[in-house]
Amino acid sequence: MGNLIDYRSPGPFTDVRAVDPAALRGLATDPVDLCRPVSRLVIQPHDAKAAGITAERLAENQIRPAAALVERLMAAGTAPLSQGREPGERVVGTCRHFAVLACALLRNAGTAARVRCGFATYFQPGQALDHWVIEYRPADSARWIRLDPETLGGTVLPNAGDLKPGDFLTGAEAWAMYRRGEVDGATFGVYGTENFGPAEIRGNAVKDLAALNKVESLPWDEWGQMTEAYEGRTGDDYDALLDELAAACAGDDAEAIGELYRNPVFEVPAELLR
Repeated sequence: MGNLIDYRSPGPFTDVRAVDPAALRGLATDPVDLCRPVSRLVIQPHDAKAAGITAERLAENQIRPAAALVERLMAAGTAPLSQGREPGERVVGTCRHFAVLACALLRNAGTAARVRCGFATYFQPGQALDHWVIEYRPADSARWIRLDPETLGGTVLPNAGDLKPGDFLTGAEAWAMYRRGEVDGATFGVYGTENFGPAEIRGNAVKDLAALNKVESLPWDEWGQMTEAYEGRTGDDYDALLDELAAACAGDDAEAIGELYRNPVFEVPAELLR
């Protein structure tokens, strides 16, 4: 993607340079090994409830910055982030939080990394479910490697450290495939909800563009025309703009990705950058 977007440096939500150095002690240098403990640093809300974590702590899934996630982790336990935690000492979050924390640690180590918003095809047969992963690029390679920090080291997927094509579709990829008639939009959505259909693909395409600009929103954030799109109130002009978005992301065109993001329809507003 050239040098227009430096994925080795942090964005507003992935800067952990000011956290207690003790939290980052002992982190691995290999990107996959560095990400490995993350699966046991964050806990999904439904698992948190099952583990007896108090209801007051469930609001941790509203945290945006990785630094605040680290602060919460260090308040819950003293072990550095190089070690996984028992459920009660993890921070409550979603797949986005696993991805943002992993991305922040990789960038802090000088590795080019970025979060991707899209859909995983490996949780439920026949469905593409709302999910967030990361990509990292080794210093000696031009290839972006997709990694799912939430399932890394688990039994869901044996290749979570290097996802195969089709395992995960970014929002932009899913939109392009939907527009070409290659996928059924009704199979794309959020697990455990009624939120399925092309509108979910539209939303994740916009969130993916923001993430490529180093702004990793919360999964439920809405801005621009996203609310209207979710409600089916946008038309052909908006879909054509999403076609441009998908083409820019598919081509890894940094200039186009940055220019599209500066469109008020797509840029994350200041109130969501906290």
